[in-house]
Amino acid sequence: MSKAFTKESDDDDEPELAGEAATPEGFKNYITPAGYRRLNDELARLWKTDRPKLVETIAWAASNGDRSENGDYIYGKRKLREIDRRIRFLSKRIDSAVVVDNAGKDHDRVYFGATVTIAGESGGERTVSIVGLDELDPGRGRVSWISPVATALLKASVGDVVTLRTPVGTEELEVLAIRYDELP
Repeated sequence: MSKAFTKESDDDDEPELAGEAATPEGFKNYITPAGYRRLNDELARLWKTDRPKLVETIAWAASNGDRSENGDYIYGKRKLREIDRRIRFLSKRIDSAVVVDNAGKDHDRVYFGATVTIAGESGGERTVSIVGLDELDPGRGRVSWISPVATALLKASVGDVVTLRTPVGTEELEVLAIRYDELP
């Protein structure tokens, strides 16, 4: 059959990223000022730097003739779709963001933006910062405000013992310190 009579979608090999860091139903998209700045910086970089360079490359590749076997054109179009998808995602996340700035404030309880030092039942100490979904980084001790650890800690004071429910079972955590630093 001639290729002219077949419909080939450009999106066959790319799954939609609708679920990526999606805010659960009924929750707000809280974010720290630094996280909001990072999202805006990434959006600006994609929109003003990466996308125009790619469009220029695609235009050059398209001017070379046969597009069906033109690797630069095919790869460029695919990469452009990825960038456009990321731009749409970032725009939606920024539009729905609620910036919460608790840095430098003196709270005696754990709220969004807190950096909390906790001790587990085993006696090991660790520090976690409660941040928004778009700032999540477990390697740096940043947990989402809707994560099990954060929900157990919210509204606790220094000296409180809270119960963390995990799939493995429950664990008692003691709040050792609470501070509100500006997160980089």
